[in-house]
Amino acid sequence: MAGRAGLTAQKLIQAGAEMADDLGFEQVTLSALARRFDVKVASLYSHLKNSEDLKVRLALLALDELANCAGEAIAGRSGKDALFALANAYRHYGQAHPGRFVAARYPLSDEIAAASSGVKLSRMLGALLRAYGLADAEQTHAIRFLGSVFLGYTTLESAGGFAHGDVAAQASWERTLAVLDLSLRHWPPSSAAV
Repeated sequence: MAGRAGLTAQKLIQAGAEMADDLGFEQVTLSALARRFDVKVASLYSHLKNSEDLKVRLALLALDELANCAGEAIAGRSGKDALFALANAYRHYGQAHPGRFVAARYPLSDEIAAASSGVKLSRMLGALLRAYGLADAEQTHAIRFLGSVFLGYTTLESAGGFAHGDVAAQASWERTLAVLDLSLRHWPPSSAAV
């Protein structure tokens, strides 16, 4: 691959994102990137501060991409249609970009997280939940519930967790979405908490 000429932070992050999808997010290191561009690790420090900077930038890229996919998916939709479109956007992104999907969950500082597209994703979920009539006090719980299902299903599926049964993963996913919709339509009031 090309040497030092034309190396930029953007090219490094894009290459890191591709490596994450091909090899796994954990395998993306400054050393691996340097090998990919046939340069010494020291050459990367004019573009990236350190390994943490690389991981954070990959997380931000993944959150941006996921938010864009989700926004396009739910545009002009509401209620059940928006829920299904958003859930499918998460799942499809996780299938197409498994390493980036992991990167999107990389722990960010409060300051960086507040300026990331994670906030945009959370707002999309909040807007979706308004169509279900959930009280503001219940939205955080519902957002965490949905995020857990989207993440859990996609992670288990990508790890091959559903490959050994007679029922297709898609059929279970469709049932899962139906149950999510039903749960949101019959969300218990806060007084019903255990």
